[in-house]
Amino acid sequence: MDWYRIVLETIDMRSFSNLWFWIALAVTWSSTSHWVLGVPFDMVARARRLGGQAHEDLEDMTRINVNRILFIAHEAGLWLVGIGCAVMTGLVLLGFLYRVELAQALFLLGFPMMMVGVMSVFTASSIQRNALSGPDLWKKLTRHRLFTQMIGMLAIFVTALWGMYQNMSIAVLGG
Repeated sequence: MDWYRIVLETIDMRSFSNLWFWIALAVTWSSTSHWVLGVPFDMVARARRLGGQAHEDLEDMTRINVNRILFIAHEAGLWLVGIGCAVMTGLVLLGFLYRVELAQALFLLGFPMMMVGVMSVFTASSIQRNALSGPDLWKKLTRHRLFTQMIGMLAIFVTALWGMYQNMSIAVLGG
């Protein structure tokens, strides 16, 4: 009995026809748009609505996460950019040159997340440089969330189109 064949027949190893990939994609973008610079977005709404302690909590949490993001960017930023670009290049080559579907799926998930990461560093730098607080901070965090959601919607759209194309071409070719 060939266990490898049985496992591959039982569990579909192709990414774009696998329900778990689509669940992971949805959860990734949902949590990314909820956690703005590491701050849950409901804290922004609560600070706007209630003020007082909720406002202080938001500013404290934002300050902590901004400092953390900028520390990581200053200490390991070049290494992270280099390793990230190397990984993305490897995924592009494996996925689109050698037609490895898992690499395509990881690239379509990872590349937009890298864009959000870069945007987070710029937003954190802006918050710290301008010492934003109160309504200016709320506006900056809301704008960051909006751009994150726009990147997420575009990423999900492109991934869905590419996934449908892959599934239809596999079905047509009988592979």
